[in-house]
Formats: sequence, structure tokens, C-alpha cells
Amino acid sequence: MDLLTTNNVWMMICTALVFFMHLGFAFLEIGLTRQKNTINILFKNIFIITVGLLLYCIVGFNLMYPGEFNGFLGFAGFGLDAPLNDAGTLDMAYNEGYTYWTDFLFQGMFAATAATIVSGAVAERMKIGPFMIFTVIYVGLIYPIAGSWKWGGGFLQTLETPFYDFAGSTLVHSVGGWAALVAVCLLGARIGKLKDGKPQAIPGHNIPLATAGVFILWLGWFGFNGGSVLSADPELTSITLVTTCLAASAGGIAATLVSFIRFKNMDLTMFLNGILGGLVGITAGADQMSPTDAVLIGAIAGAIIVFAVYLIDRLKLDDPVGAIAVHLVCGIWGTLAVGIFGNLASGAQFVSQLIGVASYAAICITSSFLIIFIIKKTVGIRVSEKEELEGLDAHEHGMDAYPDFRLNEH
Repeated sequence: MDLLTTNNVWMMICTALVFFMHLGFAFLEIGLTRQKNTINILFKNIFIITVGLLLYCIVGFNLMYPGEFNGFLGFAGFGLDAPLNDAGTLDMAYNEGYTYWTDFLFQGMFAATAATIVSGAVAERMKIGPFMIFTVIYVGLIYPIAGSWKWGGGFLQTLETPFYDFAGSTLVHSVGGWAALVAVCLLGARIGKLKDGKPQAIPGHNIPLATAGVFILWLGWFGFNGGSVLSADPELTSITLVTTCLAASAGGIAATLVSFIRFKNMDLTMFLNGILGGLVGITAGADQMSPTDAVLIGAIAGAIIVFAVYLIDRLKLDDPVGAIAVHLVCGIWGTLAVGIFGNLASGAQFVSQLIGVASYAAICITSSFLIIFIIKKTVGIRVSEKEELEGLDAHEHGMDAYPDFRLNEH
């Protein structure tokens, strides 16, 4: 095979792995929540990837990669417009690492992830219709506009010391994390989460399924980070996968140890979120770190998870799956870590990383608040008390995920 074919095949494999991550998210979310809301969570996850790809085709891809016009809100038009050569066939010189079509599909898989992060945070009490409206606007417009600031050659890329985010600690994970934080604040806690002002645990109904979800996500991260090399370069892809795995391992171990010291128990859910925190943390600089750097970044992310989950509870914010701690807090940490560890570490780089974090916080908080607040004041965003107690599956979908096996849930 020639180099382009080899690179393109690798990129298509990575695309498939990132697609597979959506199954991991679905398993994780339904495992950490109650069975009466299983259909609702699965419906949202399937809706996100299907509508996300369509929106990315219609408007998102060109909005995120505007070509020659790289303005603040650069836009190259609607739909896909593949570059053609004089013979009217696909221009294979589009990129040395992959074809135009592979580029679209790989980036499209990333776009849907931002809304998937929000799905878990608002689980068990948000109306399905308003969530779908939010997803269409956030994935269709906000994500590609924000992404263009860096990956589309926008102002963060043109800083004297360019902002760096290899695979999306900020551009994907924090974009979803900021929106999740806003949504949770506007929604309020689930019934039974707070008792006399103190947070109570609401156990998930299938921890083995949640564990399977984390393993699937870890596998998918081979494509998420490995594909972000944008070629099959043997050295870069290899070190990227090594740093990704080491950070995940260190994150899981650190979260478990800190949780045991703090709470005197071996919490499996904290172990799982520690792994995810390590993965999110390394994503911004996976190609720039040594194995030792990756272990340190992952371990710090795992420790951060424990304190972030505790803080979120103390603030009386209800995040059933820990999405805010994993994707927002560890996304910020991973982004800043690029200026502290690895090949790019410097004071100037750290300042650029701070500018990037602040820029994405501004657009994500503002846009998600406006979208969700307007929906809240018009059609409402929260189901009724009866619907929440009896389950969203029955009231929103008229279905039961386990018709032959029902627990007595409250």
C-alpha cells in the first residue's frame, strides 16, 4: 500500500473506534443511573450521534474548517463540497494523511461527544424534547464555532505562542463539561438527592454495565488520541497510545488510593471515573508527553476527581455520572498541563493555555445558559414530580428496558 492508503486506513480505523465510544458512554450512563430511566438515556445517546453527524454534514464541518476565510466566525457554506481535480474526481492531494471524506467522518465523531457529556449530567430529570433542541443547537452551531478558534486556524492558533489542544481536553471535553455544569445548575437536583440539605447517594442499577462502558471508552480512546496524529506515523501514534494508557492507569490507581484515604472504602465508581479522568487529562498533550509525564498527569487527574466529586456534592449540584468532574475539571487540568509538562512546557505556553481555557469557558457558559434558560422559560426543561418518580421510560417513551424484571425503585 502507498503512504496515503496506509494513513487513510489507520484514520478510518480510528474513526470506527471513536464511534464505538458512544456505546461506552451509553453503557456508563445507564449503569450509573436507575433502571426506570434506561430507555431515556439510550434514546438520547442514539439521537446525539445520528443528528450530530447530519448537522456536521449540513453546517458543522464547514463552520469549523472555513478554509481560506478564517475569521472569528468563519464559514465556507452549507453541506459537503469535496475538493476535485481537473478530471472531476476526488483530489487525493487534499491531505497526505487522509482523504476529505475520512476527514469529515473522523471530525464528525468528535462533534457528537460534547452533547453526550451533557446527557449523563442531566440524566433522570430532563425532558427529552428540550434536550433534543439543546443538542441540535449546541452540536450544530456552538461546537463547530468554538472548534474553529483552534482547529480551524482561528485566533487561538494565531497567538504568539499558539494554544495547544492535541485531541480535545478543552475543545471536546470542556466544551461538553461547561454545558453540563450550566444545565445541572438550571435543572436542580433529582428528587431524593438532597435530604435536609445533605447530598445522598442514589446508586446506579448496573455497575457491571458501567464498568464495561469504561473499558469500551478506554479502547475508543486509542482512536480518539491515536487518530489525532492525523496519520499512521509509527513513532507518534505509538507514543500517543502509550501516554494515553499510562495516564488512564495512573488516574484509576490515584483515584482509588485518594478515595480510600479520604472515605475509607474501595469505591469502584471512583476507580472508573479516575480512569476516565486520566484519559481526559492526557488528551490535550498526549503526543507531547514522555511516559513519566503521562503517569504524573494521569495521577493528578485521578486525585482531582475525588475532590471534584466531593466539591460538586457540597455545592448541592447533582451529576449522576460524574461528568462535570471528569470532563470539565480534568479537561481544564489536562489543558494547563501542556504548559507544565512535556515538550511544550514554558511560561508562555501556560499563559496561552489559560487564554484558551478562559475563551472556551466564556463561549460555552454564555451559549449553553442562553439556550437552556430560554427553553426553560418557554417549554420547560424538567419532567413533573410524578414522571420523575415513576421513571422517564414509561412517561417519555412508553417502554420498559427490562419488562420481565423490575426493581422497586424510588
